[in-house]
Amino acid sequence: MSYAVDFVNVSTVGLESSPVATALAGLRANEARYFKNKYDHVFTVDPAAEAKKTIDWVHRILKEERDIVVASPALEATSFEVENTRWTYVFYESGLSINVLYPLDASKKPAVGFKLSDGMEIPAELGSFKFARQKSKLAGTIRGSYFVIKGQY
Repeated sequence: MSYAVDFVNVSTVGLESSPVATALAGLRANEARYFKNKYDHVFTVDPAAEAKKTIDWVHRILKEERDIVVASPALEATSFEVENTRWTYVFYESGLSINVLYPLDASKKPAVGFKLSDGMEIPAELGSFKFARQKSKLAGTIRGSYFVIKGQY
């Protein structure tokens, strides 16, 4: 069942099994606020069991581009189009959030972004990345990194 993420009243719905559920909920709410404010888009997520195709697509890109296999189970995912760009997010039990920005034209380069919830360690599979820090009222300190996608997906 789809869940529209509320960034005013942050909830851990769907994320309860995460050891950093509150921080992950804040990270998810931070993304929801961004899309509402910038694009007037309601950020809606589906449980992993209902979003298998989306999660498999993200995992394929990670494996083929950088030989990355995420160890943590996925909890939720979403995929939508805004202003000629396909945005895909997967939220993991560990507190990791992965997003794929995939332009539907050649205006920008496609990329994969990683965000770590406040309080989680850097997963071993992402140990080679350098993470920048940003502060968020909803999510505390978010650490993020990314890479540019070279292939076609």
